Amino acid sequence: MSDTSSITEYMTAQHKECDRLLARAEHAAAAGDWDTARAEFEAFDALTRLHLRREEEILFPAFEERTGMTTGPTAVMRMEHEQMRAVLDDMAAAVRNRDSDTYLGESETSMILTQQHNMKEEQILYGMSDQVLGDLAAELVSRMDEA
Repeated sequence: MSDTSSITEYMTAQHKECDRLLARAEHAAAAGDWDTARAEFEAFDALTRLHLRREEEILFPAFEERTGMTTGPTAVMRMEHEQMRAVLDDMAAAVRNRDSDTYLGESETSMILTQQHNMKEEQILYGMSDQVLGDLAAELVSRMDEA
């Protein structure tokens, strides 16, 4: 169970953990340590996909219900999530093939996409979510933590 009560704190902490795992996987792939690269990538992939699911299944619907905005920031985030998943799929294939050039290229793409995406979430969407869902924040964080 999370000890953070704001949506921003909870989700930003997950972003940082995903960043840490990505960096570790990239370092291992660059060194040709494919056993470590696979383990670190699998952890990164699992947490990233879980994070996206938490947003799409719990946070975004609550935000949309409370604000009535269904074609605004959450629609953009969902589109970007699809792009991120495609890159994760390409990274997984590169890990399976032990293809460091492809993996490192896709990892860089992932990092750029993710940094831009996370900045929008952290600087705009999460703050808006804390404002409009403040009374539900602890419950939503708990639900996301259990997902």
